Amino acid sequence: MRQVKLLVFALLFLPAFTAAQQSLAPAAQTRTPSGAARVSLDDAIRLALQHNHALQALRTTVQQSLAEEITANLRPNPTLGLDAQFLPIFQPNKLDADYLDQSAQFDAGIGYLFERGKKRQHRLQAAKDQTSVVRSLVSDNERQLVFNVSQQFVDALLAESTLEFTQQDLDSFQKTVDISKERFRAGDMSEGDFLKIKLQLLQFQSDVSAAKLAKLQNLAALRQLLGFETVPDDYDVQGTLDYQPVHADLQDLKNVAAMNRPDLRAAQQAVTAAESQLALQKANGKMDITGTFDFSHTAGASSGSFFYNMPLPIFNRNQGEIARAQSGIIQAREQASETTQQVSTDVVAALANLQTNDQIIQLYQGGYVDAAKQSRDISEYAYRKGAASLLDYLDSERTYRANQLAYRQALASYMLALEQMRQAVGTRNLP
Repeated sequence: MRQVKLLVFALLFLPAFTAAQQSLAPAAQTRTPSGAARVSLDDAIRLALQHNHALQALRTTVQQSLAEEITANLRPNPTLGLDAQFLPIFQPNKLDADYLDQSAQFDAGIGYLFERGKKRQHRLQAAKDQTSVVRSLVSDNERQLVFNVSQQFVDALLAESTLEFTQQDLDSFQKTVDISKERFRAGDMSEGDFLKIKLQLLQFQSDVSAAKLAKLQNLAALRQLLGFETVPDDYDVQGTLDYQPVHADLQDLKNVAAMNRPDLRAAQQAVTAAESQLALQKANGKMDITGTFDFSHTAGASSGSFFYNMPLPIFNRNQGEIARAQSGIIQAREQASETTQQVSTDVVAALANLQTNDQIIQLYQGGYVDAAKQSRDISEYAYRKGAASLLDYLDSERTYRANQLAYRQALASYMLALEQMRQAVGTRNLP
C-alpha cells in the first residue's frame, strides 16, 4: 500500500511541477498545423498599409486633390462667335450670291477672358497647399491604422498565450483527476474529495473553450484590418508577449512627436492653405477684362473691330469671400494650437500609461509570479502528504491560475501602452 501511495504521489506531483515550469513562459506560442501561415507584427503592419481597403479608398483623395490642381491651373477657354444677318428668309427667291455679297451681313469674332490679379497662380497655389493637407491627413490615418493593427495583434498574442496556459493547466489537472480516480477506487480518497476535484475540472475546460473563442475572434478582427484576402483562413500570429523596458525623457518624446505627428503637420499646413485661400479671394476681387476681335462682311466690304469690357467694381468686390477667408485663417491657427496641445497631452498620457504598466510588470517579475507558483506547489505537496485540506489545495490552484492570467494580461497591457506611445510620437522608433 505504501508503494502505491508513493507511485500516486510521483504521478501527481511531477506532471504538475513540469506544467508549472512551462507556465512561467507566457510568451510561448500555440502550435499551428503544418504549413499554416504565420504573420509577425511587422508583416501585419505591412499588409495593412498595402491592402486595407478603407485606407486604399482614403488614398484616392490624394489623387482627387492632384486632379483639382490640374483644374486650378487651367486657363479660360476662348469664345467663338458667328452670326449672319439680313437673310431673306421670307423671300427666298432673292437669295443668291450677289445678295449675300451686297446686302447680307456676316460676322465672326473670337474673344478671350484676361484674368487679372494672377488668379490662376493663386488658384494653383491654393490647390497645392490643400493637397499637402490631404497627404498629411492620409498619413495620419496610416498612423491610426498601424496602432489598430498593433493593438489587435497584441490581443491575438494574449489570446494565444492564454490558450496555451489554460490547455497546459487542463492537461495537468486532468492527470490529477485521473490519478484521484484511481486513489478513490483504491479507497485512499473519499468520494466527496474526488467529486470536488472532478467538478473543478469544469472550470479548466471552460477556460480552454473561452480562450479558443477569444483567439478566433481576435484573429478574425486582425484579418479584417489586414485585408481579408491577404492571409489564408488558417493563418496565425507569430510573436511573443514580451517585456521591453523603455526609458525615455518626456521632453525628447514631445520633440519627436512635434517632428513626426502627421495630424500636427496637417494642422500647420491648413494654416498655409487658409492663407492661400485669402490671397486667392483677394485676387478674385480684381475685375477681369474680356477682349474680342470681330471680323465683319457688310455691303461687299470687310472690316475688323476690337472690343473690351470689364465689370465696374462698384458693389461687388468679393468682400464677403475675403472676410470669410480671413476668418478661416484665424480658425486654422486656433485648430493648429489645439492640435499642438493635443499632441503634448497624448505624449504625457502615453508615457504615464507606459510607466504605470512598467511598474506592474516589475511587481509581477519581482516575486509575485514565483510566489503564486510556490504557494500552489506547497499546497499541492502538503495536500498529498495529508497536511493540508483539499479546499486549501484547490484554492491555491485557483490563485495560481488567476495570477498567471493576470500576468499575461499585464504583459499585454504593457505592450499596448508601448504601441500607444509609438502612436503618440508618430513613429515606431522611440528615442
